[in-house]
Amino acid sequence: MSKNSNSSFADSVDRLNNLVMLQMKREVIRNKLYYHTESHLITVQKNSQLIFSVVRPYLPIDIEAIHRMALLLDVCAVAHDLVQIFTPNQPHTSRQRELGVSERATIKQLFSYIESINYEILKESLGSEGVFTSLDLAIIEEAIIGTICNYDHGDGAIYQPLLYRQNSPISVVSYILALADIGSLGIEGTAAYNREGSLLFLEENPDVISIIQNENMGNLHKENPQLYENIRQRLLARARFQVNFAKSRLNRLPRELSVLPTEAIPVLTKDVFKHLNQENIEKIVASTPTNPDTSLESLIKFFELETLIR
Repeated sequence: MSKNSNSSFADSVDRLNNLVMLQMKREVIRNKLYYHTESHLITVQKNSQLIFSVVRPYLPIDIEAIHRMALLLDVCAVAHDLVQIFTPNQPHTSRQRELGVSERATIKQLFSYIESINYEILKESLGSEGVFTSLDLAIIEEAIIGTICNYDHGDGAIYQPLLYRQNSPISVVSYILALADIGSLGIEGTAAYNREGSLLFLEENPDVISIIQNENMGNLHKENPQLYENIRQRLLARARFQVNFAKSRLNRLPRELSVLPTEAIPVLTKDVFKHLNQENIEKIVASTPTNPDTSLESLIKFFELETLIR
């Protein structure tokens, strides 16, 4: 692959990422998103490149292939949450996403953009240089599928099943994207982890937003005790999940890192996922309000919902 080819592909990636970001801004408004926003994409992009920087020296491929892999990783990080599809829900219940539906819709939308870019490049008579190849598409598709999370009832938390697939290996891009997507606790620490939990709660419970915005929460216990208890239980469930998910990440990370180059694992553990340790798990357990009698007011304060609502 020539230098010009790398440059042309980088230009194509820039075009694609710009299209994705424009679409993401529309999705945020249309779906009232708080977590799956441009900020999350940028964070995943940054964290995936951080992981890649540690792994890269130990990959048995040439510099041009490394460059293309880094660009593909950027595409996947920026685009992996492009489409969010929620299932219909009853009033005053958390909205849900059906397993894999949003991710597959994201791939379909992304491939539509790529097809358009490929067509434009060919129309501009640039030949095959800069065009996304079938191998590129396969890597992108697998990486986004790799971010699909399932629920482990034993852990009481989510995990990414593709990382545990036994019958065939997956690409380094897929592993890195998956690790970066749910790696905030290990990479950024407890404050970022708690903030993400709060944003996810707001995104999944948009009915609570209007109640807080209208300043009805203070009188809710008297005016509508049933709704007060409903919201309290939803926040308690989120708090318990926060604790379980933190424990699960600590337990699962060694297994998930084990497929990456052996030389990179000590650095990833010590310097990248440096906050994922027993001490921080104990801090999360101690500080997260999971007592069944915790008041709604205390839960709202812990999750900083009034501050986060915009």
